Amino acid sequence: MNMHRNYIAGEWLTADNAIENRNPSDITDLIGTYAQAETDHLERALDSAHTAQKQWQATGLEARQTALMHIGNALMARADELGELLSREEGKPRAEGRGEVYRAGQFFTYYAAEVLRQIGDNADSVRPGIEIDVRRDPVGIVAVISPWNFPTATAVWKIAPALAYGNAVIWKPANLVPASAVAVTEIIADAGLPAGLFNLVMGSGATVGDALVSHPAVNAITFTGSVETGRRIAASAIGNMPRLQMEMGSKNALVVMDDADLDLAVACAANGAFGGTGQKCTASSRLIVHDAVHDAFVDRLVATTKALKVGHALEDGTQIGPVVSEGQLAENLDYVALAKSEGGEILCGGERLDMAHDGHYMAPCVVAGTGNDWRINREEMFAPIACVIRAGSYDEALALSNDTHFGLTAGIMTQSLARASDFRRRAETGVVMVNLATAGTDYHVPFGGRGDSSYGPREQGQHAVEFYTSMKTAYIAAGAVS
Repeated sequence: MNMHRNYIAGEWLTADNAIENRNPSDITDLIGTYAQAETDHLERALDSAHTAQKQWQATGLEARQTALMHIGNALMARADELGELLSREEGKPRAEGRGEVYRAGQFFTYYAAEVLRQIGDNADSVRPGIEIDVRRDPVGIVAVISPWNFPTATAVWKIAPALAYGNAVIWKPANLVPASAVAVTEIIADAGLPAGLFNLVMGSGATVGDALVSHPAVNAITFTGSVETGRRIAASAIGNMPRLQMEMGSKNALVVMDDADLDLAVACAANGAFGGTGQKCTASSRLIVHDAVHDAFVDRLVATTKALKVGHALEDGTQIGPVVSEGQLAENLDYVALAKSEGGEILCGGERLDMAHDGHYMAPCVVAGTGNDWRINREEMFAPIACVIRAGSYDEALALSNDTHFGLTAGIMTQSLARASDFRRRAETGVVMVNLATAGTDYHVPFGGRGDSSYGPREQGQHAVEFYTSMKTAYIAAGAVS
């Protein structure tokens, strides 16, 4: 099988080392082999990016908009094909894979429009005869380090604004999902960008990742992944003082109040906890349920969970695909064992499943009787495991929701406008959901969290400009310019 190569300085380059990429739904299915970038590849990428970024910054706005529109339209047009590839390598059901690729295309078309909305400010000085012009310049070279759970969408919502605002990009995707990275790169390579403006360097975090984030030529680093890795990146990068934008862990709570529509609450809880096999930073990992409806809610949730179809990502009817890797599955099963040891009651699921295909399958799990101070409710699991916590009142439920060192999303199920409004104000998270699943956000508004969940400026929407550009204030003496 041919080796898939890195894209550096406008060329596809091979390497001495490569990894295999196998389908988690069926590990006998070899998707391909993927070259692992070497140190000289990274140096070449950074050198070419420096030159190309200056050229791109000087390129007219309409030409930049046209390039981004080309990329976005191509992603949307090929959503079926590339969505299937994504599902094949990551494990999410085909419909989710297609939706992710299509959404990635929308990110590019959104930021293509933003290219033409880069408008500065002007002002009079406090000194007579002086005018002030305020505008934004690109930061330079942006290192994009993306995760495996949304291999196309998360990467693109970083790459698209970086390019829109005039920067060069060095992209290091997660090594579990290289096929999606190569597919996106092929589309970007066809957009007519200056050679070296966009570079794909595949490899492990311990090699190419560490070298990238500690390199003095990198002006900004945008990362999505674990808290541990984020802290390591920050420590490695701080000597060069680049801009940092990091989306990290979460432990999201969905509060179900005594006046909630239970059918809707169960649907939102199951969607938030088990969609994408629970492998989402916005997953509903903690279900905080009022005493008055606790038993009825749990009974319905267990019935709904048992009815979910686990299967091959590309098979019709599959609602939950496999876990992404054998290592992730082992970690998930360890958390189930931990839940039991801490005193939790496993009401359904939590076991490895033997299926027709040899893959990393797990039954979605509901754990009742848990405490908010237990490890399973303090640590991000990235697993199809929902932990139920009792609350005796609204105030207790809100306090439990806020009692975490994370702060990405939180949700409440209630028919009370007063409670909904109070929760929106007092939830200590970057995103709040009312009568919706905690998972599921839009691309045209800011996304990010508080505490250990996020560090640096927000992602997405017009707020992305804060990270990808640098302010410049110019003073002009009117009499000195003719």
